[in-house]
Amino acid sequence: MDNFKAFGLPEALLENLDRLGISTPTPIQMNAIPIALNGEDILGSAQTGTGKTAAFGIPLITGLMTNDSGTALVITPTRELASQVMKSLRDMLGSRSKIQTCLIIGGEHIGKQLNQLKNGPRLIVGTPGRINDHLSRGTLDLSDTRFLVLDETDRMLDMGFSVQIEEIQTHLPEERQTLLFSATLPKNILKLSQNYLRNPKRIAVGNTSDPAKNVKQDVIKIDEKDKYPELISQLEDRKGTVIIFVKMKSATEKLAKKLNQAGYSADAIHGDLRHQIREKVIRNYRNEKFRILVATDVAARGLDIPHIEHVINYDLPQNPEDYIHRIGRTGRAGAEGEAVCFVSNADMQKWHAIDHLMNPDAPRPKPEGKGKSRSRRKKPFIKSRKKDTPVPSKKSEPVVAKPSHKKENRSDNRSGDKPEGKTGQKPHKPENRAAPKSGKKPFGKPGDKPTKAKRSFQKPGEAKKDGASKPRKKFGPGKGMTNKGKPAARRKSRG
Repeated sequence: MDNFKAFGLPEALLENLDRLGISTPTPIQMNAIPIALNGEDILGSAQTGTGKTAAFGIPLITGLMTNDSGTALVITPTRELASQVMKSLRDMLGSRSKIQTCLIIGGEHIGKQLNQLKNGPRLIVGTPGRINDHLSRGTLDLSDTRFLVLDETDRMLDMGFSVQIEEIQTHLPEERQTLLFSATLPKNILKLSQNYLRNPKRIAVGNTSDPAKNVKQDVIKIDEKDKYPELISQLEDRKGTVIIFVKMKSATEKLAKKLNQAGYSADAIHGDLRHQIREKVIRNYRNEKFRILVATDVAARGLDIPHIEHVINYDLPQNPEDYIHRIGRTGRAGAEGEAVCFVSNADMQKWHAIDHLMNPDAPRPKPEGKGKSRSRRKKPFIKSRKKDTPVPSKKSEPVVAKPSHKKENRSDNRSGDKPEGKTGQKPHKPENRAAPKSGKKPFGKPGDKPTKAKRSFQKPGEAKKDGASKPRKKFGPGKGMTNKGKPAARRKSRG
């Protein structure tokens, strides 16, 4: 099909598509639109930037235009994607359409959403968290939903929205048409499709792990400290608008500020910004009021700006699939684009995962060494014997202990037994120590009463025994006192 007229769409929709410059359907649109117009459920996957929004948006708008009753609900994982989808659907409806719309997302004043819901909107686009918020308040009624779209379902499950999606399902009628789109189709997506879809038609256009063929990729292996100088060099060599992806929210504003100080026009966007500020940044970037947008992965999906020519991965993403979505921000709708990736030594493992995702069948070099894991416990070293070496018998001769050259200590024999020694040797008797040169009496035998020269040891509270020496003072005389306890005379100062 060369145009959309063969689908039998309403004239108002065809005029709006022609005004938007959408004239030739893409492969995902050619496969999905006829099935959706026939009222069947779809389980679809396609590469990013292939016109997936129009693939479910055109049947959705057709159903609203040809029927006076029934509503449509589109659920997306992020605010940016929800805003982008709502903008595309409103453009397809046209400014003269009487169909009311409502955007239900977090970070926006809830009073505006309540006013839109009071008008009875037939087209609702939102995120799972805020939709559940309105359902719990009783301000949103989904009982008349005829058309349900789950966009970027894999991303919603990765973000932990499975519980919210199941809660939304309890408020939906059983008789409805459901379109589920996902970049990948793991087991949890297939399990979810069994609960939401009825005999769905499977549509897969291209390999979702392959980047767009019209995007040229460059990889630069670089040290972490050399990233910023290389970034400046890349910005000087490249012309046109650029989007730079980093991994930290705080790094977006720091890098944008640094680029502005260097003479470049840049701004930042991340998840902690309020929705109004994020919308303003994206609107200014779309209108080319600045050249460089520094962003986290919050802008990796749903950011459809045709004039983006270059994508620079300053930091690699945590999830390999996010790399495909990052570079998909350029080369939109068949245009040419370029992407460059900075890979440091710390990011080599992430890059291998990305490369394996894009080229699963490519040969890879084997790791050096025997490949044994360092975490395994090493076996104790056992010296191997030769075959001719005789094995000693179990009954071995008694071992004679060698005499010790160390002096015996009487504290070693506390049990009262006689000390052991060689045969015929007399037991050792402790002798009195020699008297010191200072003239003090030597220590007597154990059990003798201490002499006057020996300090007596008393328990606390015990009366002092007669003849016991006074305990020696631990400290000397106080400050300003002589040894006899009298005040020290002051010396007269000289001169």
